[in-house]
Amino acid sequence: MAHNLNFNEQTGRYSFFSVQQKAWHGLGKVVDNYPTSAEALQFAGLDFSVGKSPNRHLLPSGKEIESGSSFFTYRTDTEEILGSSVGKDYNVVQNIEAFSFFDSIVGGEDGILYETAGALGKGERIFITAKLPDYIKVGSDDLIEQYIFLTTSHDGTGSILAAFTPVRIVCNNTLNAALSNCSNVVKIRHTANAQQRLKEAHKVMGMANKLTPVLEGMFNQWAKIRITDKEVQQLIQLAMCPNKEVLSKLESGNLDETSTIFKNTCAKAFEYAMMSDTQQMDTTKGTLFGAFNAITGYYQNVCKYSDNEAKMNGIIYGGTAQKRTQEAFNLCADFAKNGSEILLLN
Repeated sequence: MAHNLNFNEQTGRYSFFSVQQKAWHGLGKVVDNYPTSAEALQFAGLDFSVGKSPNRHLLPSGKEIESGSSFFTYRTDTEEILGSSVGKDYNVVQNIEAFSFFDSIVGGEDGILYETAGALGKGERIFITAKLPDYIKVGSDDLIEQYIFLTTSHDGTGSILAAFTPVRIVCNNTLNAALSNCSNVVKIRHTANAQQRLKEAHKVMGMANKLTPVLEGMFNQWAKIRITDKEVQQLIQLAMCPNKEVLSKLESGNLDETSTIFKNTCAKAFEYAMMSDTQQMDTTKGTLFGAFNAITGYYQNVCKYSDNEAKMNGIIYGGTAQKRTQEAFNLCADFAKNGSEILLLN
């Protein structure tokens, strides 16, 4: 099952909901209106609780002992094991608590809109995406929606993670850009108490409030900076560069000596930059902002992933897509400041 969405055999439903847009592979529930957190929890099949119990060990003598340091987590509805070995200090964060945490970022009266939520595997990982009420506006008609993405696991493999993620309306390009003195991701260990989680939630909202005017000003500046097709091609090559060895070949003008995979990746991203409908807007065509969106657009709309979880890992959880997008962001910021001299290629 490539999509890895949880299927609950008791209810006969996939654990995913989406507003208006079809869910992965057409599965899950599609609703017309934005739900409350309680409704989203139910629509996404996340209305289950997680238990934690000590592991038991059977000794050669036949005696069974209970561990004081090793525990397992399980769904109380299906009794499926989610995590086979978690520590005694591991604190289960229930799905309803995750949504409450999410609601605390922006009060309901301020217009937070739940767009997607779901569970992967047996339910060991859940995720929530909500749209914030404000936009980043580039030019007169290019709007970038603002999202907060939250995920947590029930198997002991990860922290609670909340990320501020702007997404372009026209093509759903995902941005993961960290600015100086400001991170776009907050991680909270499962040992944290509710008060600490609430404090961290407010930090995420403060981060969004801080990033919005900075990004809006920066993107509008980039939309006014002209860049040639050749410069776009070179910027893409530098942003996609996987290691110092490839960089050395690029600096020497030896693109032909790089791998076929690298050359094809750069070619597809450049084709997207030149041909995509979203790249023909006044804010993107022939602009530095368009060059940046060519790379984010490649990873969101062109790049092939083994499944949607792999796509989410690459874009959100610090995978290749996020790293290359971050490198593109840094290069574009450098280009805006210093011009084409940052492009070392001949």
